[in-house]
Amino acid sequence: MRNLVLPVRAIQVINTSIDLFHHHGFHTVGIDRIVKECGIPKATFYNYFHSKERFIEICLIVQKERLKEKVVSIAEYGQGTSAKDKLKSLYHLHTDVDGLYYLLFKAIFEIKLTYSKAYQVAIKYRTWLINEVYSQLRVFKTDATFQDAKLFLYMIEGAIIQLLSSGQADESERVLDCFLISMINHH
Repeated sequence: MRNLVLPVRAIQVINTSIDLFHHHGFHTVGIDRIVKECGIPKATFYNYFHSKERFIEICLIVQKERLKEKVVSIAEYGQGTSAKDKLKSLYHLHTDVDGLYYLLFKAIFEIKLTYSKAYQVAIKYRTWLINEVYSQLRVFKTDATFQDAKLFLYMIEGAIIQLLSSGQADESERVLDCFLISMINHH
């Protein structure tokens, strides 16, 4: 699915729908609500996207690409920024429940069984992110392992769950600091 080119109106529908999915979930937001909120005929929706599964897949691809741009800008273009600070920035970018990662995180739980192709977009992003984190961890600590990068992702996802259940992210910051300190002291 390279070079996904869509008309401006289709992009507006995607942006509105990403917000709807983000706040209301993939299953409670139907095509009828999308076309009503976007002010387009249902036929136009199907002309652009063909099916709800394909549409959700496109929404997740758009969100994934936006998120990848931010990750790359933190990881690659943050000259003068330490690996530790880059890791913290990546952590904060991904634990923001109003941010870009939340929709991909939500997709992992909501659409695995119903929209498997769209689900794969979220899974592939997680794999890509683990590799990016691994690269930063290796700069931070040369003997960091791939397992450490996976642990970093699990901490992000645990922080999101904690934030959703308690509304507070206090502990997650401490967990991140402990992880980074343990990377220096152990291994």
